[in-house]
Amino acid sequence: MITRVSPGQIETYRRDGFVGLPGFLTPEEVDELRQAVLAAVAITEKRVIAGHSAYYDSVWTRRVNLWRVNDTVRRYLLDRELGRLLCELAGVDGLRVWHDQTLIKEPYANPTAWHMDSPNWSFCSRQAISIWIALQDATMGNGCMWFVPGSQEIADFELSGATSTIDESLDSLFDVYPEMTKIDTVPVPMHAGDCSFHNGMTAHGAGANMTRGRRIAMTCSYMPVGSVFNGQQNVLEDDYFGRLVEGDVLENDDWNPVIYRKIDQNSGPA
Repeated sequence: MITRVSPGQIETYRRDGFVGLPGFLTPEEVDELRQAVLAAVAITEKRVIAGHSAYYDSVWTRRVNLWRVNDTVRRYLLDRELGRLLCELAGVDGLRVWHDQTLIKEPYANPTAWHMDSPNWSFCSRQAISIWIALQDATMGNGCMWFVPGSQEIADFELSGATSTIDESLDSLFDVYPEMTKIDTVPVPMHAGDCSFHNGMTAHGAGANMTRGRRIAMTCSYMPVGSVFNGQQNVLEDDYFGRLVEGDVLENDDWNPVIYRKIDQNSGPA
């Protein structure tokens, strides 16, 4: 696993809201993680995520929080050096896991509409970051990721209700942010083992799978340490959600463990 990025890659991420990292995993690591993901999918029930439409079912096979049921998935996505890299990109001192999800575009699956991630989530942060790992080649034909460079600087949490649903309308996000249509979108095809990182406020989507094969990807999203509850349920379990009050710090180490936190030179690990 590559856990180093160059100053240029950091600059690209902060300017564009995303950056690709070729060769993130070796072929052996790809095989190991793909097998672990598929094994975890087989024993994990589908969950209905608050605020998500039924259209999702025709976009992907999707399962959430596989790190909780598979030690191999956990080892990769909660790797401390990966956490350090993520903090370096995001410009934060510490990150907690928000949730992971596998996104498998089945043969002939529908496109993923343009959207932003953070407006869906149970906290508001402009430093949240996600990793998207290709466990098979992600191509223009089977639904690779596309981004709107710099859109994280345009996006506004006040419009979250209009941008948080993926449905049949591929371009409804641009009705809310017409200025984004003046920016050329960028596709990011990947070989198996490549990955990308994107800011939670960066507009992105994916094409349809026009092939007879699957497009298997594993993703994980991370929130800055100290993030507070904004009242939205999203992936929170009913019992945990019911105990939260808006403004509470999301610091449940069972559901959202710290992946990395910088060391305070005076007091040691924070």
